[in-house]
Amino acid sequence: MLNYSEFGPADAPTILIIHGLFGSGRNWGVIAKRLSDVARVITVDQRNHGQSGWTKTHSYVDMAEDLAELIEHLKVPVHLVGHSMGGKAAMVLAVQKPHLVERLIVGDIAPVTYTHSQMQYISAMRAVDLTQLTRRSDAEAKLAELGVERALQSFFTQSLDVPNKRWRLNLDVLAAEMNKILSFPDLTGQFEEPTLFLSGASSDYVTAEHRPRIKSLFPKARFAKIPQAGHWLHADKPREFEASVRAFLQLP
Repeated sequence: MLNYSEFGPADAPTILIIHGLFGSGRNWGVIAKRLSDVARVITVDQRNHGQSGWTKTHSYVDMAEDLAELIEHLKVPVHLVGHSMGGKAAMVLAVQKPHLVERLIVGDIAPVTYTHSQMQYISAMRAVDLTQLTRRSDAEAKLAELGVERALQSFFTQSLDVPNKRWRLNLDVLAAEMNKILSFPDLTGQFEEPTLFLSGASSDYVTAEHRPRIKSLFPKARFAKIPQAGHWLHADKPREFEASVRAFLQLP
């Protein structure tokens, strides 16, 4: 089963937060702690990320099955919050097993295939000489040399296991499965509960052209944007992201 962390009272409504590509549950710790005043918040490491197991595949059907297993272990339906790749996994789960999901919040991603590969970041992480690694800043310096922007240097190196000189990311499988990660499965069915597509106003990941596809799968979808936020909207504007989650979950 996936590795996860838990915040807040066990008898409160449950929010399950699902990170994006190259992330982990620990990226969401601050937001999870803040939301734990009104909810039981679960942050998860997806397969091939963080402390969860490495597998030979990385499809959205696989990821949705992983999440279903975790929710069944928790024994309660959940409010799903998924960002980017995690948002796609959350969408697949909500459509395929709607009885496990009460409400859905999708962070800056649509149920479509994208063309912007993330392979350049895998190449950069592979270029870090782990045998010579003594501190996280060593890896950040190497990533900087390779043109990785500062915010992403810090983000990527959160998945670095410095004492054991390894990435907590299965870079080989993520590279081999990149086409699946960029795509979205051809689903039948709908998730008919309240759904929020929350985007960064400075991001182009969710556009007006995507709305018909979104509405075909999520007929109760609402749309909102966080000003001055990009694709990593929860990192750019964490308080605004948290406030949006609170407001949506309180709607009748």
